[in-house]
Amino acid sequence: MSARTTTPWPLVALFTAGYLAPYLLPTTVGRLSAGLPLSATEAGSIGSALLLSSATAGFLLASRVDRFGPRGLARAGLLLAAAGYGTAALTTTIPLVVLGAIVGGLGSGTITTVAATGIAGQRDPHRTTTLGLLGVSALAGALYLTIPHLGPGHGHPLAAIAVTALLVLPVTRRLPTAGAPEAPHTPSARALRANAAPLPHRRAGLVLAAAMLCWSLAQNSLWGVSGRIGLQQAGLTEVTVGAVFAVALGAGLLGVIGAGALGRRLGRALPIGAGTALIAGCIALSAAATDLTSFATGEIAWNTVYPVVLSYVIGLAASLDRRGRWAVLVGSASSLGTACGPLAGSLLSARVGYPGMGVILALGLLLITAPMTAVALRTRRTAALPQEHPVVEIPVVEIPLDAVPAPRTAYDTAGPRQATAGAAAGPGPGSR
Repeated sequence: MSARTTTPWPLVALFTAGYLAPYLLPTTVGRLSAGLPLSATEAGSIGSALLLSSATAGFLLASRVDRFGPRGLARAGLLLAAAGYGTAALTTTIPLVVLGAIVGGLGSGTITTVAATGIAGQRDPHRTTTLGLLGVSALAGALYLTIPHLGPGHGHPLAAIAVTALLVLPVTRRLPTAGAPEAPHTPSARALRANAAPLPHRRAGLVLAAAMLCWSLAQNSLWGVSGRIGLQQAGLTEVTVGAVFAVALGAGLLGVIGAGALGRRLGRALPIGAGTALIAGCIALSAAATDLTSFATGEIAWNTVYPVVLSYVIGLAASLDRRGRWAVLVGSASSLGTACGPLAGSLLSARVGYPGMGVILALGLLLITAPMTAVALRTRRTAALPQEHPVVEIPVVEIPLDAVPAPRTAYDTAGPRQATAGAAAGPGPGSR
C-alpha cells in the first residue's frame, strides 16, 4: 500500500508569491514608464534590475537552504519582498524606486529558491509545480483585471506583490527550521545523504541551464513589451490590454490543468520540444499584432502553451537531483534570462520594430528546441522521478528463538519525509 500523498500547500503559496513579480512584469514596466519621468528603455532597465536581483539570490542560495533552514529563509525573502516592493510603490523618487525593486527582487529570488528546493524533494514535483503555476496564473489574471480600475500611478502592481508576500508569511510556520530532525531511515533521508556529493548529471544540467537562459530571454523580451505592443501598435486601451492579459492567463490555467492531468503520459521530450516550437510561432504572431484580434490570439495562444512547457522543464530539472540543486540553478539561469528580457525587448523593438523583434525571438527559440529535447530524451533513461520508481522499505523484525517480545522502540516508521528537503531557483523562470 502506498502512502497517501499530501499537497504541500506552503510550497505552492511560496511559488505563487515568488513568481508573481515576473508575471506582472508588463504592467509594472508600463506603469513605471507612464507614471514616472522614465523612458520605455529606462523602465525596462528597472524591470531587468529587479529580475537580475532575483536570479542572483537563486545562484547565491542554491546550496544553502539546509544551512539556513527553509522557514527562516522563506520568512526573510517574504519580508524583503514586502519591504522592497512596498517602498518602490510608495515613492516617486527614482533612486528609491530602483533600490526598492532590487531589494524586492532579492526577496522574490529567495522565495522561489525555497519553493524550488522543496518541490524537488516531493514525491511528485510536476504535480506541485502545476499547482504553483495555477496559483500564480489565477492571481496575476485577477490583478490584470483589477489594476486598470485603481487609477493611474506606478505603485499598484508593486503594492500587490508586497501585499501578497505579507499574506503568505503565516504559512511559513509549516516549514522546517535549520537542523530540524528527520526520520533517519526514510527513503528520502537516505537519498539525500547519497546525493550530498557533487552534482549528478552535470552535462545535462549545464545544457538545460544554458538553454533555459535563452528560452526565458526570448519569452520575456516579448512579455516585457507586450503592454506597449497592445497600446501603441494595436491601438488598444489599458483596460482592453489588461483584459486580454487576464484572459490569456486564464487560458494558461487551462493549459496547466491539462498538463497536470496528462502528467508523464507523453514523457517530457514531446511537450518541451513541440511546445517550444509552438511558442515561437505565437511570439511572432503577437509581436506583429496590429488589432485586437491578432493581439488577443497571439497572447492567449502563447500563454496557454507557455506554462505547460515551463511545468515540464521544472520537473525535468527537479529529476536531475533530488536535493533540488539543479532545480535551483536551472531556475536561476531562467531568471537571469528573464532579467535581460525587458531590456533586450526594448532594444530590439527600437532597432527593428516589434514584428522584426518577434521574428528574431522565434528563430532563437527554434534553435534551442533541439538541445532541450535532447536533455529530456537522455534523462528519461537515467533520471527517473521519485514517484516513477518508489523505494519501498520493509522493516525486518528479528524474532529471537526464546520468543522474547521485541521492545516497541525496535520498530520504526516508513514513508516519505513530509518536510521540504535539499539545498537551494526563479523566477524562475522563469521565468515569469
